[in-house]
Parts: sequence; structure tokens; C-alpha cells
Amino acid sequence: MIQLNYRDSKPIYEQIKDGFRKLIITNSLSANEKLPSVRELASGLAINPNTIQKAYRDLESEGYTYTVAGKGTFVAEHREILNTRQHELLEEFDEVVEELCFLSVSRSDLITRIEHAAEGGEKV
Repeated sequence: MIQLNYRDSKPIYEQIKDGFRKLIITNSLSANEKLPSVRELASGLAINPNTIQKAYRDLESEGYTYTVAGKGTFVAEHREILNTRQHELLEEFDEVVEELCFLSVSRSDLITRIEHAAEGGEKV
């Protein structure tokens, strides 16, 4: 399900979040599907449960999941995820583009990067 790279400089909880985001966005996890419990996943990955809890908390605050007290954490409706996350990311994108323009990055360089990313290319 989730694979961790202990040599990666990215924190473990970020790797967990990225893994679940990918599973959710690609519909490998369906809406309203229950995620493994914190203890279950921590045991399976041999890491501290607090790390899993942080990842789950962040996923919920980003709109990918929701929690039902006493029942667990579940995948949010995909329509809800798309609306919320797209809005958040587009706001961040606007801020980053504005700053890059201020730093004199050319419009053509920005467009080239966007096109490259949209084609699924690796980072430039």
C-alpha cells in the first residue's frame, strides 16, 4: 500500500501523506473507504504511531479524509477533494507565479515548466 524510503530527505509523515494522496487521486482508494488504523499502519510500517497520526491529521485538514469518532479515518468524496484541493493549490500557484515574476523569471520559462509538468515530465 504505502512504501517508505528511509534514505529520502523528505520526512516519513510527508511520504505517508504523498502515498495516500496518490492512492486517493488515482481511485485506488474509493470514497468512504476506511483507512488502516493508526496502530495497524504503524505496526505494518514499523514506525511510531504519532507519525501516522500526524499524516492522517494533515490529510484530513487538506480535505482528503474525514474521521468518525470511534470508527476510524475514511476517504472523503472525490468531488469534495477536487474542489477543495484545486482551490487551495491554485491559490498557492498564483502566489508562487507572482513571486517568480518578481524575481524576473520569464513568462516563457514558466510556460515551458507548466507544459513539461502537464506532460508528466520529470522536474526541470
